[in-house]
Amino acid sequence: MVDLRFGTLLAPDMLDVYRAIANRVGTVLRCTTELVVETDYESCRADVNDVCFVCSLPYVMFERQGIDPAVPVAAPVLAGRRYHGQPIYYSDVIVRRDSPFRSFADLRGHSWAYNERLSQSGYGITRYTMVERGLTAGFFGEIVEAGFHEAAIRLVAEGEVDASAIDSQVLWVELGHHPELAARLRVLEALGPSTIQPVAVSRRIDSVLRSRIQDALVSMHRDPEIVQALARGMITRLVPVGPQSYDDIRRMVDACQRAGYMELR
Repeated sequence: MVDLRFGTLLAPDMLDVYRAIANRVGTVLRCTTELVVETDYESCRADVNDVCFVCSLPYVMFERQGIDPAVPVAAPVLAGRRYHGQPIYYSDVIVRRDSPFRSFADLRGHSWAYNERLSQSGYGITRYTMVERGLTAGFFGEIVEAGFHEAAIRLVAEGEVDASAIDSQVLWVELGHHPELAARLRVLEALGPSTIQPVAVSRRIDSVLRSRIQDALVSMHRDPEIVQALARGMITRLVPVGPQSYDDIRRMVDACQRAGYMELR
């Protein structure tokens, strides 16, 4: 019998990193773990996972629907000066290297890809940016749902779509795996930052065990073996977070709701 079930709804490129984190928690807590790749957010609604790697936007949106099955306990700090040692990330707007675009404004009337609607990095931050810049009257010529950031990257690289906002962590990992893509793309602008995706623990888990899981997560960077695994995902360490850590996401959603702009167009 598995003691702790971990679920992930995040980018496939990060699967090995999440598996290493789950395994390390199991080692520290002396329990068995498994990592399940979820295909939709029904698992969150049904509270089937004990621990979950989940995007911050569905966490906030479900909370507003009275669905609050999990508590954020830890989040990654990414390597690089732009992250200032904080649990944040950016959404890098990518275009083809040979495209004529020099600013976000140049994308008016052109095509845009996003990964999925409950993604902060691919959808939520873009929606908020449009509100902040007064671009809610219909800015893009065509909008395409790609399914994953990795697919959106390829749509842009192949010239099928003009631009997309990509999680800066995922972009770094994907271009590291596929340098031929890096040669065909450039970052036009960075949106954000946003507080990075949390590791959340089900409220079914008692507070003592929840605290032990958190301790295992935020101390694992002290183990040289796990440091190597974290580095493959651009992670230096995990730090404690809580529900209040995602107030920035809540403010972005509030702004979009006040503007009546909850769908990209």
